[in-house]
Amino acid sequence: MKKRIWLIVCCWGLLVGEVCAQIAPKEEFVSNLMAKMTLEEKIGQLAQCSYRGNFTGPGGAAYSKEDYVKEGKIGSMLNVIGVKEIRRFQELALQSRLGIPLIFGLDVIHGYYTGFPIPLAEASSFDLDLIEEAASCNARESAADGLNWVFGPMADVSWDARWGRVMEGAGEDPYYGALVAAARIRGLQGESLADTGTVMACLKHFAGYGAPVAGKEYNSVDMSLGQFANFYMPPYKAAIQAGAATVMSAFNDFNNIPCTGNDFLLNQLLRKQWGSGAL
Repeated sequence: MKKRIWLIVCCWGLLVGEVCAQIAPKEEFVSNLMAKMTLEEKIGQLAQCSYRGNFTGPGGAAYSKEDYVKEGKIGSMLNVIGVKEIRRFQELALQSRLGIPLIFGLDVIHGYYTGFPIPLAEASSFDLDLIEEAASCNARESAADGLNWVFGPMADVSWDARWGRVMEGAGEDPYYGALVAAARIRGLQGESLADTGTVMACLKHFAGYGAPVAGKEYNSVDMSLGQFANFYMPPYKAAIQAGAATVMSAFNDFNNIPCTGNDFLLNQLLRKQWGSGAL
């Protein structure tokens, strides 16, 4: 619990700039904040809510997401678009006991206000500089509205055209996919997340999401570790090495173990071998 909260609060610190680092070392700031938080508030920082519909928490439908935000029981929100609504929810969050701001995330697949080709078509240009520039534009436009977090890039390699999300990736080649993933991370996050024109990237979907049995979405993934290491792993690793701030676990099971609770993928590989501190 402490490790996860630490990562979330660190993301919060990045979003409001380097103010916290100037007041006190990051570890001291986080420790002091953690000491002030109740268990309920800590759990709340791990909760995520969509703009559409009420938050399905302990209070049920009768308890609105606005009330959850005001009580510090939501840490991040999805699909809130536009300065007006983002500001409204952020002001509610600042009314909570500790005044911890919300993190706002969105799937910016091929443009926020400015439209770009779908990721597969963009990758087909083989112009890595242009791909990075497009990601940077996405970041600037998203950040200008108050978004902090973009759910991309999708670094899944897929060889099955029946899979419905092929268009979000960079194709079937792991080497080129790695170059594209790294370019998009650089474009979204820039030199520093303290810069106002950057957003946190979210590498997805970890791992093997592009290889479901029969190309069926959310289906099981069954492959040897050699196949995984040689043909599916490189884009994920490249994105981590490029500094991806966050990682989204895949929705499938990987060799019979759900990715959301897969010790090999999340702990042994991502954290220990690759040394990633991404959430």
